[in-house]
Amino acid sequence: MAETKISEYLGTGRRKTSVARVRLASGSGKIVVNGRPFDSYFPVETLRATAAQPLTVTGTTEKLDARITVTGGGPTGQAGAVRHGIARALLQFDASLRAPLKAEGLLTRDPRMKERKKYGQPGARKRFQYSKR
Repeated sequence: MAETKISEYLGTGRRKTSVARVRLASGSGKIVVNGRPFDSYFPVETLRATAAQPLTVTGTTEKLDARITVTGGGPTGQAGAVRHGIARALLQFDASLRAPLKAEGLLTRDPRMKERKKYGQPGARKRFQYSKR
């Protein structure tokens, strides 16, 4: 049986409580997030820049199409998860892109999470008001 070359490159990105599953395929640079165009899903320019940063850094913006499914969290967390997922998928596409991606810190999973609320307190750190009398 003839060997078939992988046409899709997968990457999973996470940030806060968001998870993004990214599928990269060769194409013209079209990005679809949850079935919607990239520009309509991320209406804020800063979020678009964050999410597309790995493609910009590696210069593959016009060469690859991306189909992305993202769940959980808010817009910022989702943009961060998409960024992480694209970076991981690019590594599968071409291992020589590791150096520029690593230099920009795009392969690192951001470990910052919301701190849990503790008992006997109204929030994670805040204390109930102290009453002397």
